[in-house]
Amino acid sequence: MSKSTEYSESGNPIYRYSDKQQEWRPPEYGEDKWIKKIEDHVRQHIGEIDSVFHEILSDVVHIDVHFIKPTPERNYYTLITTGMSFLPMNTPEGAEGCEYAELMICLPPDWPISQEDLENPDHYWPIRWLKMLARFPHDFDTWLGWGHTIPNGDPAQPLSQQTGMSGIILLPPIHVDEDFLSLDMGDGRNLDFYAIIPLYSEELDLKLKHGSEPLLDKFDEFGISEILDLNRRNTCKQQII
Repeated sequence: MSKSTEYSESGNPIYRYSDKQQEWRPPEYGEDKWIKKIEDHVRQHIGEIDSVFHEILSDVVHIDVHFIKPTPERNYYTLITTGMSFLPMNTPEGAEGCEYAELMICLPPDWPISQEDLENPDHYWPIRWLKMLARFPHDFDTWLGWGHTIPNGDPAQPLSQQTGMSGIILLPPIHVDEDFLSLDMGDGRNLDFYAIIPLYSEELDLKLKHGSEPLLDKFDEFGISEILDLNRRNTCKQQII
């Protein structure tokens, strides 16, 4: 059940979710041409897809995570979902044209990525969040888009034992060609790509109190992007020298 009667100090609605809006139902699979169009787009703008983390048991939509290996030009892993866009999201008035999206994150080139490594929650959590957020709008009959933040619980807890960051914000990736950000599916539908960027609790608070712009100014100042840095500076906390 979702409630939207609460508002942040910046005037944006705060949604709290408990029970799923839908009972289990067979997953929606994308048409081959839909998936191929996304994969071709990724190959053109990011690089060759090395492997796919296939979902074995799915609910509502079938979410896969595609891996692109580090290269000299892009020296980090790029992980991108397919499946979130198999169904339209329930966007509100004013967000027309934002019904379809996929998610991504970039991991350091030394990130433990083998099947055995990913059995460790401290290594697997970026994939878990990609899959969870890709399914979230369809589980709760809602939507995710630019500037949306999601805390890791209430109260928010660290995303893993290796970092103090405790939430996520969705933003367009910046280490890509501008043409990558949006994909015209050729049938009147448009698909947007968003990066999931981890946040510290103070950064979550800043966004809730004052909106996205002050936080994005800090991100610009400190060079925060879709490339994950577990120990990056907290942009809203003064460092003690």
